[in-house]
Formats: sequence, structure tokens, C-alpha cells
Amino acid sequence: MGLSTTTAARWVERWELQQQRYAIDREERFTVIADVVEHVTAGRRHPLVVDLGCGPGSLAVRLARRLPRARIVAVDMDPVLLELARAHAGSGGPAHAVRYVEAVIGAEGWTSALGLDGPLDAAVSTTALHYLPGHRLQRVYGQLAGILRPGGVLVNADHLVPEDASDIAVHVGRRRARRQRAFAHEDWESWWAAAEQDPELTDLFAQRRRLHGSVPGTTGGDAHPTAAGHTAGARDGGGWDSGRRDAGRESARRDDGRGSGNNGLTLDRHTAMLRAAGFGQAAPVWQVGSSCVLVAVR
Repeated sequence: MGLSTTTAARWVERWELQQQRYAIDREERFTVIADVVEHVTAGRRHPLVVDLGCGPGSLAVRLARRLPRARIVAVDMDPVLLELARAHAGSGGPAHAVRYVEAVIGAEGWTSALGLDGPLDAAVSTTALHYLPGHRLQRVYGQLAGILRPGGVLVNADHLVPEDASDIAVHVGRRRARRQRAFAHEDWESWWAAAEQDPELTDLFAQRRRLHGSVPGTTGGDAHPTAAGHTAGARDGGGWDSGRRDAGRESARRDDGRGSGNNGLTLDRHTAMLRAAGFGQAAPVWQVGSSCVLVAVR
């Protein structure tokens, strides 16, 4: 169906507002990601960047604004969020420079679905990769290492608890969230409930249920995190692991066995997995509590 740019703009704006409830320091994380990508692509005429779990394009659009010559491919499994992103792009501006792809990260052939014409300069993600169980995430890390150029980076902004003083990191994040959350006026569940009642989105939600089941979980970028170090996806059983039971994609997740919205991997475990996947360097470049921007260099 053709979604109007007006409707898309309205729901993307509401998405941006409700994200502030869950993703404390969200804009700072976006800025840090852009800082990293800008640095590693300096001097490259048309850098190639993939946004993993893009949702309605929040990070991708910001990157396009910061790096107007970049070629940005944004991938997500959720048809509602992708259609909102595409329709919003129709209004012009930075969103117009982003190409959106529907694929399940980690599923068979997902990297081919991206339609890349060369090695990546950067792969970025914000609070999406925690939905992948550890064994699948390890495979995805290896696949990304295989399509990144030497010197290219994977930038993952997520809630990654350190091995040491983890309870303190979670406490700091929770307290910071309480201080900053007063201005947020719509939560994640309310956004989905309201969007599903919009007549212009009815067909999209029917498609979403056919593909991914009825659970309102999504891989949509920064949709679910809280500064307390857990996710709304873990709370409602939705998200990556349980939202696709009726999608006809069971083969992509049959060996999952977790049923959780968060793989529970620590920051230290992520860095070890990245090095095992072939990344030469892996370390956080920004962190407040458990909110972290982890950079791995190919």
C-alpha cells in the first residue's frame, strides 16, 4: 500500500518522542556513532554504511544528515517500521538518501539481501543486536567481519553491562533514567497500540502479523531499551526471539531456545566475541552506566 508522507511523518515524530522514555542519552549515542563513522570514512568519496535494526530510520537519517555523500543501507525485519521509514523519506531531506531493506539479521542469506556493491566502511546498530542469542550473534559478527573492508568498523550502541561492578553500572543507569524521564509522555507499548488503530496502517499491521506473528516486538533499532540495563522486549516476551513464531521463518531461529528479549551478554563477552570473529580491535568509546557505544575495527 502507499502510505502518505503526512501519516508517516506523524508516526515517526511520535516514535522519536517515545524513544526518549527508554533511550536515555539517545541523541548523545547517535552523535558518538556519527563521530566514529565520520572519522573512519574521512577521505572516502562515497562511504558505504549499513544500519542494522534500523526501525523507522532514526539513526540512518541522522547519519545521512551528517554524511551527505554516504550510501546508507538500513535493514530491519518489521514491515510497518520500514514502510514508515520509506514514506517519510518521500518528503525529501536526509531520509531520501537511505535505502531500506527487509531482512532478518542472522537468517540464511541476509547479507546478500542487502544488495551491497562492495565492502562496507561501517556497520552500525543501536539497541538491536541484544535480541540475537549468543551463538547467532557470534555468527553475525563473523559475517560482518567478512563484508567490512580492512579498517572498517562495527559500531554497536546498546546496554552492555561490564563484568566488574555490574550492579553499580545498572544502578547508575537507573538513577540517570529517573532524572531524565520526566519529559517523556508516551511509552513504547502505547505507540504500537495507537499505531495499530490508524486506518492508514491497517494493511501494514496485517502484513506484520502474517510475517512476524502478533507479538508487538520489533528489531527496530532503539525501540526498547531502558537505562536500567534491560529492555521492554524482555518485559513483554516480544522482540527478536518470540515475535516471529508464525512468520514462516522458523528455520532462522529454531535453535534459539531462549525466549528472551535480551541475550544477557556482558560488554567483556561482546569484545571477546568480536575478536574471535576477526576484528583486530574492540573497545567501548563512550559509556554511562550500562549504556555503551562499542567499536570494533576490522
